[in-house]
Amino acid sequence: MTTSERRLPGWARFMTLAVAAIVLVLALLFAGIRLAVLPGIKDLFGTETHDRSGPALLKSIQDMSRYDAASGNFQVVVDLDKDAKFLPDAIRGTRTLYVGAGTVDAYVDLGRVGEKDVTVDGDRTSATIRLPHARLGRPALDPDHSYAVSKQRGLLDRLGDLFSDNPNSEQAVQRLAVRHIGDAAKRSGLTARAEKNTTDMLQGLLRSLGFTEVHIAYGP
Repeated sequence: MTTSERRLPGWARFMTLAVAAIVLVLALLFAGIRLAVLPGIKDLFGTETHDRSGPALLKSIQDMSRYDAASGNFQVVVDLDKDAKFLPDAIRGTRTLYVGAGTVDAYVDLGRVGEKDVTVDGDRTSATIRLPHARLGRPALDPDHSYAVSKQRGLLDRLGDLFSDNPNSEQAVQRLAVRHIGDAAKRSGLTARAEKNTTDMLQGLLRSLGFTEVHIAYGP
C-alpha cells in the first residue's frame, strides 16, 4: 500500500472503488451499444426466423347461447412509473408510456330464458319475453394497435434485462390497459345499447313470424 493510499480514510477508499466500478459498468454498456450500431453488423450477424411450433390442439368446445349485441372500441394511454426507495431514477427505476387499444363486447345470455319467461296469447299475435340484463365480456387487447411509446429504465434495470428471460416485459402495462378499458366500458352505457339492439332484433324476428305486438322486458 502506497503512502497516499494510507492517508485516505476508509470512506474515501470505498467511494473511489464505487466510482471505479460504475465507470467500468458504463464503459461496458456503451461498448455494447457501439457494437450494436456498427455499420454492416446486421448483415454480418443476420438472423433468420423459423416457425417450429407444433399443431394447435383442441382442448374443448363450448356451445354459445349469448347474443353479442354491441361492441365498444377503446384506447387508453398508460403511464406506469416504478421508483426505488433511496435510489435516483437514473440508477434504479422504470417508466413506461404505453398506448393500449382493445374491444369490449356486451351480450345478452339467451340461454337463461326459460318457458316461464315467454308468454304468448291464444291468437299468437302478442308475445312478451323477459330477458336477463346485458352483461359485459372480458376486454380484449388488440396487439396490432397497442404499442409502447417510450421506455425509461435505470442503469440497474438495464443490466437486469441482460440476464432476464423476458427482457423489457410489457405485461404490467398491458394488465393496466385491460383494467382501464374494462372500467371505461362500465361507464360507457354499452350494456344499455346491447339491450336496445337485442330488443330491436327480437321484435323484428317475431313480427316477421306474424306477431303484431312484441314486448321485451329485462330483469334478474
